Amino acid sequence: MAQPNLPEIQNALFGIAKQAGEMILSAHPSTGTTDTKKNSSDLVTETDQAVENMVSSTLKSKYPDYEFLGEETYHPGLQLTRSPTFVVDPIDGTTNFVHGYPYVCVSLAFVNDLVPQIGVVYNPFTGQLYHAIKNQGAFLSSISSAEDWLTLTEGGRLGSKVGKEKEKKKTRKLPFRDPPEPLEELSQAIVAVEWGNEREGNNWEVKTKTFASLAGAKAEGGAMVHSLRSLGSAELNLCAVASGTLDAYWEGGCWAWDVAAGWVVLKEAGGMMVGGNEGEWEPKVDSRRYLAVRGMEGGEEKQESFVEEFWGHVKGRLEYDV
Repeated sequence: MAQPNLPEIQNALFGIAKQAGEMILSAHPSTGTTDTKKNSSDLVTETDQAVENMVSSTLKSKYPDYEFLGEETYHPGLQLTRSPTFVVDPIDGTTNFVHGYPYVCVSLAFVNDLVPQIGVVYNPFTGQLYHAIKNQGAFLSSISSAEDWLTLTEGGRLGSKVGKEKEKKKTRKLPFRDPPEPLEELSQAIVAVEWGNEREGNNWEVKTKTFASLAGAKAEGGAMVHSLRSLGSAELNLCAVASGTLDAYWEGGCWAWDVAAGWVVLKEAGGMMVGGNEGEWEPKVDSRRYLAVRGMEGGEEKQESFVEEFWGHVKGRLEYDV
């Protein structure tokens, strides 16, 4: 099999993201017309399924030799392999989507040899398109028209001088601050967390106790972080950490399709991804527990120090079936 052409694949994913965004914006979900999977907090809509059908059929037609892993077609036992694989979440933030809260995205990743290599994360409500190719940097493009998509995929990428100038105005390199702002300790951080759909048992207990420790007063043994944020989309949380608007994101219970695209964006923006439990320095994409840390002045040494302080406030160990 020939080596994947990453820029070409990214352009294909841009076209798919555009079409998915149009489908999402044209839908009108409600709590009364939504199905559930695991429990009442684990929602799925007809739009989730329709978008994934469109994405999978388009990719299988264009790249028949590549594998596909998507949230809505996943079944127990299906695992990410070393083969070139598209990893897709048609709507990351389904609960937000149903309630009309615009922190929603389509997430498209290309993973090869178990390493995320391309990430495209598009929020059609805000027009924010995060994108990255391994070893080529991470970017945020503002999309407000069909011309912007054309500029991004054809004008800016294929050498048109006018296209490049337009793209430059619409696209920012991540992180926003270069060099990144220092982050000396956890008490200076704003941290994203998510409640997830497991509301009992060990993982629920670990999460709630960890949240309390992160937010609690130092006099009581807490980290006294600036604040916790729970916004409802793993991929957009990762992209916010990549951009530097969030300092860290701790998560348990996500799947590969919830993090693979944002993983590339984060890493290419100088961020670090480790496991959600202490000592997990090299997590797998499908490990289901993660800690993302933004780039910072001082590089990996400072990031590792931050990670170790954070792990000191994780109360127990997250355990999930893969």
